Order: sequence, then C-alpha cells, then structure tokens
Amino acid sequence: MVGRNAPGPVTEAFEDMLARLKRSFPVEQVVVADPPGGDVERKRREGTDRLLKAVEKEAVVVLLDERGEALGSRDFAGRLGRWRDRGVRSVAFVIGGAYGVDERMHARATQVIALSAMTFTHQMVRLVLAEQLYRAAEILRGSGYHH
Repeated sequence: MVGRNAPGPVTEAFEDMLARLKRSFPVEQVVVADPPGGDVERKRREGTDRLLKAVEKEAVVVLLDERGEALGSRDFAGRLGRWRDRGVRSVAFVIGGAYGVDERMHARATQVIALSAMTFTHQMVRLVLAEQLYRAAEILRGSGYHH
C-alpha cells in the first residue's frame, strides 16, 4: 500500500482483522511512503516504483482498482483456494496511492479486482480487504462465518 497507517478506529478494526487472519495463514503488511510533492504523474510513477520493489518476484499480484473485476465472496475464496492448491506461496494485494498506479503495475498484476465501484480511503480498503480475506479463509475451511 502507498501511504501511511493513520491512527483511529478504522485502523484499530484493521489490526483486529489482521490478527484473525494470522491464525489462518501468514500475512505481512507492507506500506511504502507516499512520494512528496504535488505533481500527479510523478507521484503515480514513484509510487508504482516503490510498490514494484516491494512485491516479491514470484508473487501472484492482485491489484485493487475500482475498474477491476467484481467478485463475490465465494468466487474470491475459490480463486484463493485454487492458488493455494497450485502451490502458490505468495499473493500480494496491491493498493495504489491517491492517484493510482501506472501501467507497469497493471502489466505486473496477475489479476485486477474491485472491492467496489466506489472509491474508499486507503484505511477502509485495507479493512474491507482484510475482512474479505478472513471470510475467504473461513469459506475454504467450511466454517459458519459466511452464510
């Protein structure tokens, strides 16, 4: 994610969900600094540079973008389950900066998905993504969390 961890109730809820996720599988959050200054193209390019350096070379990259593919929770879980069954060891979910990412990140992405057609703050995106990852883990486990 490009940006910073802002304190507050949304971040607290995210941290709680992250703790739940870590009981199901290893999770690491990587935050890269938002490039300073006001030039939009430079911020997008430098933010993408930082994200590309942070992503493991062998990782499946899922870019979060409001124009991406819309998936239901069961479909999302199914996709994660197929990657798990194929032996994928690393999946990186990428949240771009305020002005998005450039075409290099789109080219690197294995998949581009939308959590919603609406725009959210980075903190909200992290929380919604964490909850959907937890929900997916519970669907794959067969628990009663998703019904």
